[in-house]
Amino acid sequence: MSQAAGGPDDGRAELGPPVVEAVDITKRYGSTLALDSASILIRSGETHALVGRNGAGKSTLVSILTGLQEPDHGQVAFAGRPAPPLSDRGAWRRRVACVYQKSTIIPTLTVAENLFLNRQARGRDRLIRWATVRREAERLLRDWSVAADVDQPAGTLTVEDRQFVEIARALSFGARFIILDEPTAQLDAAGIDRLFIRIRELQRQGVTFLFISHHLQEIFEICDTVTVFRDARHIRTAAVADVTPAELITAMTGEDAVVPSATRPAPPADAADLLTVDGLVTNTGAEASLRVRAGEVVGLAGGGGSGKVEVAETIVGLRRPAAGTVRLDGRRLRPGSVPDALAAGVGLVPQDRHRQGLVPMLSVGENITMTVPGRLRRRGFVSPARRDAFAERTIAELAIKTGGPGQPVSGLSGGNQQKVVLGRALASDPKLLVLITPTAGVDVRSKQNLLGAVHQVSARGTAVLVVSDELDDLRDCDRVLVMFSGRIVREMPRGWRDADLVAAMEGVDVGHV
Repeated sequence: MSQAAGGPDDGRAELGPPVVEAVDITKRYGSTLALDSASILIRSGETHALVGRNGAGKSTLVSILTGLQEPDHGQVAFAGRPAPPLSDRGAWRRRVACVYQKSTIIPTLTVAENLFLNRQARGRDRLIRWATVRREAERLLRDWSVAADVDQPAGTLTVEDRQFVEIARALSFGARFIILDEPTAQLDAAGIDRLFIRIRELQRQGVTFLFISHHLQEIFEICDTVTVFRDARHIRTAAVADVTPAELITAMTGEDAVVPSATRPAPPADAADLLTVDGLVTNTGAEASLRVRAGEVVGLAGGGGSGKVEVAETIVGLRRPAAGTVRLDGRRLRPGSVPDALAAGVGLVPQDRHRQGLVPMLSVGENITMTVPGRLRRRGFVSPARRDAFAERTIAELAIKTGGPGQPVSGLSGGNQQKVVLGRALASDPKLLVLITPTAGVDVRSKQNLLGAVHQVSARGTAVLVVSDELDDLRDCDRVLVMFSGRIVREMPRGWRDADLVAAMEGVDVGHV
């Protein structure tokens, strides 16, 4: 196992001693083992990639390397010295910073105000010296080659410029180790090229990066070393020049990948198309055309930034498209209209059950029946008895663990809350069921119940679209459409291998590497 290696000779500094080393890190959250004796060593002057599937432990490691969490076991050292206590935030800021996919820049403040927030230059009268703040901001951006107007509202910056304002702010504290968490997720190809040029420039100035990305081709373009995590453990560290994409995918998925068996009969060959999407362009620029037949379960897969969620949310009316049409059973759906989609026969399990799927202060019964008030009315009013009887049938069918339909839904576990969301989606007997990351944050048994319900629904002739990057969510789909960088790049029939699907989601063709 190689712990440090140089990349191509492009003028970058030689790799030096360790900037940070995490050894035997273990972290639990209740019964969940988030990191299991995991380690990583990052040397000065390199861009070090950290890759792994969802749940591999990457985010937990970042929280520990940035001092937001303390490991249950193991040690973190910076330049050979133990990490500071969590309470000393200033010491952590001098050692490490993370630029997250979701920007921490305050859009209503200027660039200068963001750079020196809560540490502006002040005079003896304690008043802020704005001329000094602007002058220091200009010097900071000039020193680190960031082209931005210090008086410009930060909300008007491009995504890549916001990222580099955040990097400049981190560097101003003294940190020379920067974690980039999915930095290309919102960038187009030209923006990614500019980002990589700036990363190399900063490397030559002595900055070290930990680069986290789902896109393997980016790892081979910008990184010197790569570390793979899988199932909360460190699997491999190697020089990028010494590994192939296929080897990385094997490390990420495990060599014991099993071809899924066909446990659900395929829909009849002459089944009619229920969902027809033609020339759809989302407001983020993702494009898709697809068909889903009656009784068919189709997966829509892709990593972060692939556009899969945007496409799904546009189909169901949560987003208004820039172009294209969506038809369900021949009826053209009104763009950007959830009520019209519901009326046409769409059932939805949204990506975020807390923000989009549940009303936490209402009961289980009220949440389940929210989309079908017409079935519950008696003399013009919703009948509590009818509502509870309807909800009790759903509770039994989905094995929802609850004290009854009157229990507040906020009192349920995550898995049972997700079942409530699914129950509401199924309440109207939909023609099309769209599930967006349906098993995120639920336990294994709840996953089995949720996916088992999908089988039952499809057997009744409902068209199902499963939108996820979790392989277990996609295993029993009749086919999987893979999105990458806003386009459908591959269709995979049932029986795919884990490594092949992951390769397609990462933008890599294993058969040609």
